Amino acid sequence: MDFPVLLIVIIALAFIFDYINGFHDAANSIATIVSTKVLTPFQAVLWAAVFNFAAFFVSKYLIGEFKIGNTIAKSVHENYITLEVIFAGLMAAITWNLITWWFGIPSSSSHTLLGGFIGASLAYAGAFSKNGIDVINYAKVLPTVLFIFIAPLIGMFIAFLITILIVHIFKRSNHYKAESWFKKLQLASSAAFSLGHGGNDAQKVMGIIGAAIIYHESTLGHSLSFNEFVIKYSWVPFCSFFAIGLGTLSGGWKIVKTMGTRITKVTPLEGVSAETAGAVTLYISEHLGIPVSTTHTISGSIIGVGATKRLSAVRWGVTVNLLWAWILTIPISALMAAGFYYILKLFV
Repeated sequence: MDFPVLLIVIIALAFIFDYINGFHDAANSIATIVSTKVLTPFQAVLWAAVFNFAAFFVSKYLIGEFKIGNTIAKSVHENYITLEVIFAGLMAAITWNLITWWFGIPSSSSHTLLGGFIGASLAYAGAFSKNGIDVINYAKVLPTVLFIFIAPLIGMFIAFLITILIVHIFKRSNHYKAESWFKKLQLASSAAFSLGHGGNDAQKVMGIIGAAIIYHESTLGHSLSFNEFVIKYSWVPFCSFFAIGLGTLSGGWKIVKTMGTRITKVTPLEGVSAETAGAVTLYISEHLGIPVSTTHTISGSIIGVGATKRLSAVRWGVTVNLLWAWILTIPISALMAAGFYYILKLFV
């Protein structure tokens, strides 16, 4: 099938966003194994990248569907989706991701993508007209917004429990021998989190590309569901997971520093707890089809680990700054996307 130029540009931008997402979020699954010196930075990103890509086979052959991709594709009602809307949303998401990466702020790639998509759609519909209230598919979007707060809390709670349990079980163990074991276990917990990260975040780009191709098919008189899109354009899921793996391989060292050292000092035991809690949270959200932020999830898990020692072990000043970035990501991305849409319409 011949694609129009704008659709080709959108697909290329989506994969660029996917790549940026990978190096932006690389810190999520490698910060603790780097800070505890289990692996060198290069070994760590290679480890994470392999499991990011391996998540494709888990989603396709074990889970058998891509629920999160479907959620993103359906976050805006189809009457308000055009190629211009998707283009503007992607430009906003890429811009905000690069800004937050530059300043070392671990913001959410998924929420900037969602905010961009919504903002551009509202601009298209006329945000202050009667059409504005009909743009958003609230059944898809509200759970995602709620999980901005719920996902970190789940990660925090699970990490707190796991840490307390491990400390109790191993309280009589030889310290150096136990630390050696936990360094080995960190490889497994980091791999588990990387699988969750790949399965969660790569699908978001699938959802955007899916929305664009489904819209294009509709202009040709073809009706295509998201599941039919996945089957017909099977290269899209494969390339989405491959691109995020490549991005992870590039690393995001500024954010690694924030995640690995600035929230709280992390030991191998605590690294295992945080990564395991983060992985469990991501698997729960994927099962529910709710796109969550892997950044929020692992941040909450690290805070939960720090809180087991004492509340003062968590650097709450850094944590409050992260929370502001989380809250502001969707509205800022939406405003940026609306701006990109209006600029685009001057030329198209």
